[in-house]
Amino acid sequence: MQKLFYTIIFSLLLFISSTITAQNNSEPDSLKDISLAGLSFRSLGPAITGGRTIDIAVNPFNHSEYFIASGHGSLWKTTNSGITFSPVFDGNKSYAIGSVEIDPTNPNVVWVGTGENKNQNNVIYGDGIYKSEDGGKSWKNMGLKKSEHVSGIAIDPNNSNIVYAAAMGSLRNSGGERGIYKTTDGGKNWEQVLGINEYTGCYEVHMDPRYSNILYATAHQRMRNLYTGVYGGPESGIYRTTDSGETWEKMNGGLPSEDVGRIGIAISPVNPDVLYAIIEATEDDKGIYRSTDRGVSWTKQNNYISSYAFYFQKLYCDTKDVNRVYSDDVFIQVTNDGGKTWDNLGDDKKHVDNHAMWIDPDNNKHIIAGCDGGVYESYDKGKNWDFKANIPITEIYKVTTDNAEPFYNVYIGTQDNNSLGGPSRTINSSGIMNQDWYFTNGGDGFETQVDWKDPNIIYSQSQFGGLVRFDKKSGENLFIQPQDFADTAYRFDWDAGFIISHNDNKRLYFGGNKLLRSDDRGSTWQEISPDLTRGVPKEMQKLMGQSWSIDQLVRKGSMAQLVTIAESPLDENILFVGSGDGLIHFTNDGGTNWQRSSVPGLPEYA
Repeated sequence: MQKLFYTIIFSLLLFISSTITAQNNSEPDSLKDISLAGLSFRSLGPAITGGRTIDIAVNPFNHSEYFIASGHGSLWKTTNSGITFSPVFDGNKSYAIGSVEIDPTNPNVVWVGTGENKNQNNVIYGDGIYKSEDGGKSWKNMGLKKSEHVSGIAIDPNNSNIVYAAAMGSLRNSGGERGIYKTTDGGKNWEQVLGINEYTGCYEVHMDPRYSNILYATAHQRMRNLYTGVYGGPESGIYRTTDSGETWEKMNGGLPSEDVGRIGIAISPVNPDVLYAIIEATEDDKGIYRSTDRGVSWTKQNNYISSYAFYFQKLYCDTKDVNRVYSDDVFIQVTNDGGKTWDNLGDDKKHVDNHAMWIDPDNNKHIIAGCDGGVYESYDKGKNWDFKANIPITEIYKVTTDNAEPFYNVYIGTQDNNSLGGPSRTINSSGIMNQDWYFTNGGDGFETQVDWKDPNIIYSQSQFGGLVRFDKKSGENLFIQPQDFADTAYRFDWDAGFIISHNDNKRLYFGGNKLLRSDDRGSTWQEISPDLTRGVPKEMQKLMGQSWSIDQLVRKGSMAQLVTIAESPLDENILFVGSGDGLIHFTNDGGTNWQRSSVPGLPEYA
């Protein structure tokens, strides 16, 4: 059996190698000769759920026109207060957006920083900074291609050719373009005006609205691998320049100085001498800080920081009240006393996990907010929200189809927007509508499988193995995740391995740290393997050139779970499984005996 396995692997590698060689020996433009004219893409949706919205830029002269930036869904524009949105960044090399900024004197000039401005595992990097001079109709890459994540942009209102960009740099590697970069010729050339070290980039850059020579930047030292990360260090902090970036000073007056994580700052438009900072740090030092002298000295107001600093951690000052400040969080938080006390805004009727906010400078009751669920608008300071159910930017983790006729159905698992199903076509002349989609499971959605004999039976999975069996006919949704047996505690991955058997539609295989099998559609389960993982090796915790204690790592969970499963369509006794910590095992007797296998040439923890 093992000889057969290696023969198959060798044949596949030989085929891949010959294909790559053929491509390398062919003309550089040979792929252009392949006609794709027959492939016409159309949007199926859904827009009933939105998607992670990272930034919002509103035309300062016309508030009905604005851009919304999506972490994984590119850039969209409305010219009618959100009645309709159009994608305006298609055709460029990056679909992950980290920041968008409109020139304060010429709204036709728009700058976009690519690469999402977050630090989670599934963050997508970009290819630099882009500029449009026609309101988003066309774009030109203006450089910083090694920055990977451009998370902030500041434009000089006195000279549109002067632009500052905050570059976070690679999340997984050292070096690249990190820090604050400045152009004085509209993006033709860039100069690094603030650089710290190979692991530290800049998260935000803000310009004093009165004096364009005064800017503030937040630096963040961070790095991660697949399953863990270090999100802080002594190089993180707040920096200020008073000479347009020629020199920078690290602000230390009253601020924490060691083991500092992500920092968000905001300048009050009511009184720009007043600054607020939300600082991730040690338990004693973390919290909200306030300055009334342009950052020279700071006073701690409260111990509050956002629930997950690597994912939120931004502040927004009210445009009329110097003491009112909003904070991104699972639910938006707000203070009315300069940061001393914080309360839930009361946005429990909108989607959670907030990332972006715009407050109308003329009417502070008018707010546009972006979150994991898309774009919302309020006209009463967040008491009531209008959801923009017309932007198909849902981040989809997994997709599958059934064999229904006359139109097959599509099933998806999404980032923080549940698992859903919907038709590939309808007989409605308007096409597929929001109401044609339906929910099969909640949470973060992952693998969905459809019973190949009964397409009304659908299996959907949420994070950490939250498996359900959904009956489309009756609407019944039954939780069928395997429960711990005796003294055995199962571990399930964020995206656990799951399949329906090719040989028996009632048989399911589900991966924890062990492989589990059900022969009755998930009503009961049995173990058919020992633990097929090895645990998190110490080497996987090596970041920034050193190993870290478990208490210093941002994620302390195990990567030792089964994440992929394959069954032979010809022999039901042959199964392969792969674990998150880099092991492959197979059985040829239905799970009675297991052997470890490997592919020569691959890294040990691949």
